[in-house]
Amino acid sequence: MADTDFKGAEARPTVSDAVKGRSWIERALDSDIWFSFKQSPVTMTATGVFILLVLGAVFAPLITPYTPFDPSSLNLMNGFTEPISNNEFTGDYFVLGTDDQGRDVFSTILFGLRISLFVGLLAVLLAMTIGVTLGLVAGYVGGWIDGLIMRVADVQLTFPSIMVAMLLYGIGKGIVPTDMRDEMAIWVLIISIGLSEWVQFARTVRGATLVEREKEYVQAAHLIGLSRWAIMIRHILPNVTGPILVIATISLALAIIAEATLSFLGVGAPRTQPSLGTLIDIGRDFILSGEWWILLFPSLTLLALALSVNLLGDWLRDVLNPKLR
Repeated sequence: MADTDFKGAEARPTVSDAVKGRSWIERALDSDIWFSFKQSPVTMTATGVFILLVLGAVFAPLITPYTPFDPSSLNLMNGFTEPISNNEFTGDYFVLGTDDQGRDVFSTILFGLRISLFVGLLAVLLAMTIGVTLGLVAGYVGGWIDGLIMRVADVQLTFPSIMVAMLLYGIGKGIVPTDMRDEMAIWVLIISIGLSEWVQFARTVRGATLVEREKEYVQAAHLIGLSRWAIMIRHILPNVTGPILVIATISLALAIIAEATLSFLGVGAPRTQPSLGTLIDIGRDFILSGEWWILLFPSLTLLALALSVNLLGDWLRDVLNPKLR
């Protein structure tokens, strides 16, 4: 009888077996993060807007009716066509109007959005790589290395990040040969913004590493002979990814705004590869003459992009913070 009961108990499925049998999609849909996401209409709206803008940028060549930056496809007779109207000379229809060169504003926004997102994403990846690496080293190694990294970070924090980016952009443009400046302008812009945004990553990761390095699992890894880099990358880094994701999301919005600011000031993306900031700079020249749409629609697109990313960052900060649950 005892053997029968034991066999019956052994045959019953356990909770861990049920969890293991579920797919990652089912586990994600049953998580606290998904529940919090469903309970926040603002976050859902921001996510929808961000996904829509990203898809529009990725599939811009397929969506746009015109190729706005191909000189052979431009018709100056289409210039200054008002939104939702046909051009009186050519009869072509434009949803958001055209600029002074006859370029479709809707098409220029989607192509400019590609540049803004490309610069923002790569700049954040660069800043995150530098900041996380220096933060891990400063927090785990400590000593004079920690002091040196943090003093450099403190000095950089005394200057506005946009000023640092402008300085680095000017130095980069001076290093690049004159005949390659337009071709390398986007990459110089990415490096400039990335080097101006690493400090927040480094300070946050350093603080989290100081806490994690005193825990037992780190001491155990040290006792079994793992190297410092193995402990930092395999053990400490996975436990500090929450704050990194939050800062990366917020930094993406800051990087996009920084790129738009630099381009608006004429020291960012060239007019042959215009971003949203460049388009806003172009539209500024015609706002007083009545062609308001050239400025308005790129500005609204930039506002929607930055606001949606910021709202997502705020939600991630709240949902990944255990003190707020």
